[in-house]
Amino acid sequence: MTLSPLLALQTALGALTAIFVYGWTTVARRVRAVDASPATDVGPPNGTQVGIGALTNFFDTLGIGSFATTTALFRFLRMVPDRVIPGTLNVGHTLPTVVQAYIYTTIVQVDMLTLFTLIAAAVLGAWLGAGVVAKWDKRRVQIGMGAALLGAAALMLMTQLNLFPGGGEALGVRGTRLAIGLGVNFFLGALMSLGIGLYAPCMILISLLGMDPKAAFPIMMGSCAFLMPVGSLKFIRERSYAFRAAAGLAIGGIPGVLLAAFIIKSMPIYYVRWLVIVVVVYTAITMLVAGLRREGDA
Repeated sequence: MTLSPLLALQTALGALTAIFVYGWTTVARRVRAVDASPATDVGPPNGTQVGIGALTNFFDTLGIGSFATTTALFRFLRMVPDRVIPGTLNVGHTLPTVVQAYIYTTIVQVDMLTLFTLIAAAVLGAWLGAGVVAKWDKRRVQIGMGAALLGAAALMLMTQLNLFPGGGEALGVRGTRLAIGLGVNFFLGALMSLGIGLYAPCMILISLLGMDPKAAFPIMMGSCAFLMPVGSLKFIRERSYAFRAAAGLAIGGIPGVLLAAFIIKSMPIYYVRWLVIVVVVYTAITMLVAGLRREGDA
């Protein structure tokens, strides 16, 4: 029996997800909290951490994004050290993103060659980016994430003001446009390792390539779902994440996704997005100030 391209993609995603879960649980069983590292504190998450996972992934499924909002909550509640926020975001949001990918690749049509190649480019970018960011000291993470958050806020503002290009009706691209898409998605995959989400920039990319903006959903979700397990395993091996907070994002995030996708489906989020923009800008500024003031702090 020959698998359809979509079923083959989803089967590969299932296998990759299984590898991620096995790798994460294996490392978690082996580590000991002798160095008081957030990565080796392998106890269960608390209710707040699970609640953040549910809330951020609920709104991520509705189109707001989860990385910037989670970062803001982590910093406001002083829940995760700045240096390990990028790894915690990637590890914790991996499983909820996989669930979203299965949903959107099933219900939204897109050209399979375009989908496969753009996903591969994003995965390669994330693999290289995670290896770099996982070794950064606190100051570099603060400055890098501060700049990334300002970029995320700008993209959210473009969404709010309807400044995205209109796009076209194509469900795939070839030739030069595909090559451009591969290069840009590679770069966006690398940025995921620093904590900037793929939703808004991927939407812009798809529209500029002349494709139907709806095609951004399976491409964006598929890219994230494949790249996040790959990048996350690097963060896990380097112990550059907070286990409890990441576990809370995963445990709370999956029901948050299912609630938004199958029960709520849509809701007015205009004013919520304005609030998120303000909070993200504030978080970006405080992150940058902290990084610039603590020069030389590792």
